[in-house]
This record gives sequence, structure tokens and C-alpha cells, in this order.
Amino acid sequence: MAINTNRPTSPHLQVYRLPLTGIISITHRMTGVMLSAGLILFVYVISALAGGADSYAAMQTVMNLWLLKLVCWGFVYALFFHLCHGVRHLIWDAGSSFDLDTLNRYAVIELVASLVLTSITLAWGAYGH
Repeated sequence: MAINTNRPTSPHLQVYRLPLTGIISITHRMTGVMLSAGLILFVYVISALAGGADSYAAMQTVMNLWLLKLVCWGFVYALFFHLCHGVRHLIWDAGSSFDLDTLNRYAVIELVASLVLTSITLAWGAYGH
């Protein structure tokens, strides 16, 4: 059987630029996984609270590591991004805003809203409220 090497190939990521809505869709899936993984950390914190003073002190020591603080803020961002994207899906469920300009505008609004909500939460947490 002869192999035809002149046939066209599908575009790949080096050639094809993924649209903003595609990046948002992939990010929504990634934040869903991050939220699931973050629940393990949440269960650890709750179990440390239930474990008494020594367990709580050990958890505080671990949670004060810069890497875990970064993970926690990533979890908060994932929560807000997932929330904003969920609201976007509710709008889609109403059967509106499917034209390309509106899709891209809502994607930008979604990104900005999730960053603003995360920043507000970071500022609120920094002042111990």
C-alpha cells in the first residue's frame, strides 16, 4: 500500500492559535480539578481544628509556609474563576450571548471579575477581618 505524503495535515498548537473562549474553557476544567484537590487541604485544616491544640498548632506551622500560602490563594482564585464561569454558563442556558463578540467580551469580564474578587479577598484576609 502506497503512503500519500502530499496530503494536508491538521494544524497543531505551533500553527493554530487557540481562541480566548477555548483557553477559558480549558482553564475552567483546570480550576475544577484544582478545587477538587484543594478539598484535601480543606479536610486537613478541619481535621486539625478537631484534633485539638497540638494538631492546630502543627497545622498553623504548615500553613505559614510560603508555598502553601500560594496554594491557598490559587485555590481562592480557582473558586472565583469557577464561580464566574458558572454564571456565564447560566447566561448561556438562557439561550443568549452566543455571537463571537459577546463570547469574547464575557470571557474578559469573567477573567477580570475573578481577579478582582481574588484581590478583594486577599486584601480582606491581609487585614485580618
